[in-house]
Amino acid sequence: MVEENQQDRTMKFKLQQGELSEAGYVLQRVFHALEEKGYNPVNQVVGYLLSGDPAYITSYKEARTMIRSVDRDEILEELLRNYMDS
Repeated sequence: MVEENQQDRTMKFKLQQGELSEAGYVLQRVFHALEEKGYNPVNQVVGYLLSGDPAYITSYKEARTMIRSVDRDEILEELLRNYMDS
């Protein structure tokens, strides 16, 4: 019999309904800042995600700083998760 080490287990984490992940929170704030400045938020975020260039994101309301605080992979995961849930 093989004993399973606690560190070998895959842990699951599920947000409560209505809770936002950090990436979700940042995306919402960045989206609104881009809208307020008159940009198309979808186009700007896609440009950022594809290139990694933060110049696609306005510095208005610290949006550029916020989006750079979250790994682009986490943002993509959040977008895919929300797309699949809808």
